[in-house]
Amino acid sequence: MDINNTTEVLSFRLGGEEYALSILKVQEIRGYDAVTRIASAPEYLKGVINLRGIIVPIVDMRIKFGVGNPSYDAFTVVIVLNINGHTIGVVVDSVSDVVTLTPEQIKPAPDLGSSVAAEYLQGLGTVGERMLILLDIDKLLSSEDMGLLAAARSAA
Repeated sequence: MDINNTTEVLSFRLGGEEYALSILKVQEIRGYDAVTRIASAPEYLKGVINLRGIIVPIVDMRIKFGVGNPSYDAFTVVIVLNINGHTIGVVVDSVSDVVTLTPEQIKPAPDLGSSVAAEYLQGLGTVGERMLILLDIDKLLSSEDMGLLAAARSAA
C-alpha cells in the first residue's frame, strides 16, 4: 500500500480465472524450468530449483486449487515470492500485468464454493470489466505448507 491507500497487485491466470496478489510479495517472474523432485511430497509441491544459490520450493497453484489441466510449456510462468522471509516459487498459467486498485475497487469475497477457499481470499478487485480474485498468499501458503516447504529445502 502506498500513501494514497491504493494497492498494487500482480495479476495472473489459473485455468479460466484471473487472480492477483500483492506486488510487494513478488521477488521476480521467470519461466518454468525443470525442478528436482522431492520424494513423498504432495502433488502440488513440484520440487525445488536452485535460484542463485537459494533452494526454492516450487508449488503448482493449478494443482493446489484444482483448476485447469496443468501443462508445462514455454508460456508456463513461475512467480518467485518472498513470504515471511521464505522464498517460494508458484507456478501459474500466465502473468497478466500490475494493477493499481483503490479501496472502492476492492469488494468482499463472497463464499460461492469456488475452488479457492474463502479464507484465502482478500476480496474481489474490479477493473473495468475485469474481475480479479485477490489472494491472501500468506494464508494460502499456510504454516502446514511452510513446514513442507522447509522440509523440501532441507531435502534438496
